[in-house]
Amino acid sequence: MLSRVADSLYWMSRYMERADGILRMLKINYAWSQDDIQEFSWKPVLRIFTSLNPEEINGFSLNTRDVLQYMVTGKENSNSVLNIVTLARENARSVQDHITKEMWQCLNDFYHTMRDDNLAVALQKDDPITVLDILIRQGLIYVGTTDVTMARGEGNSFLNIGKFLERAIQSSDILNVKISGLGADDNHADAAYWKYLLLSISGYELYLKTYRGGFEIKNVVEQVVLSDQFPRSVIYSVNHLHRHFERLKTDHSNEGFDNLNFTIGKLKSRIKFSTSSSIIHEGLKKYLTEIRFCLVETGMSLNKNYFA
Repeated sequence: MLSRVADSLYWMSRYMERADGILRMLKINYAWSQDDIQEFSWKPVLRIFTSLNPEEINGFSLNTRDVLQYMVTGKENSNSVLNIVTLARENARSVQDHITKEMWQCLNDFYHTMRDDNLAVALQKDDPITVLDILIRQGLIYVGTTDVTMARGEGNSFLNIGKFLERAIQSSDILNVKISGLGADDNHADAAYWKYLLLSISGYELYLKTYRGGFEIKNVVEQVVLSDQFPRSVIYSVNHLHRHFERLKTDHSNEGFDNLNFTIGKLKSRIKFSTSSSIIHEGLKKYLTEIRFCLVETGMSLNKNYFA
């Protein structure tokens, strides 16, 4: 496969996963903003998904409608859902021969929905939850269509590498920023704080089924970082990233493959042989920052060895 094609498939998948993550965060945080008007702030979301400086974040972190407009349809925001889906579509268009017709149609429909002028109006005047649900559903249709129509070859491997790398980075970022917002007494955040954190990554129901004793930081860390049963955990994402990367191995694989395979395996072992207690003892912020650095390094190595 040409490196140009692999690059486009990889980034198309990363952009679509990022769009899904942003939309889920916006939906759950909007619901939270309506439940706790006095204490709620959009600062964590803006810190995770934008490059705004602290002064700019403070400028409109309490204006819900402006934040939604900026994050969903803001043309001046390079990381808005509109701009991300546009980039995904551009990548898909350049490799139409390597994806299925159904995938292209799903992505194209999503793009035209994002470009509809009525979307911005609805975000300002109607119930944002309804609008966000429509967009999330379109993203899910794309994911399902990709899974049932894409051939299990190199192209599918690069799609999944992009998806799971982006997902691992998101989960580590979300947990890091949310925990950082608690201050010194982490264990005494109220139940609503943990509830909305888990809801934002679709982990709330699994948590209730797994842990019966209420919300504790130790259990949250265990699920979000270490659970191989939770599809958005860091270890689940890294395991699948490694599995799909190993499928790229051929008789002609070079030193670059071996080096990158070692890097991913080392990261997987670092997480696999951690416990929630050891992570907290080491320092959660330090640990998550290190994991994120390794994930970013993996992306850079992919670019160097496969796309450059």
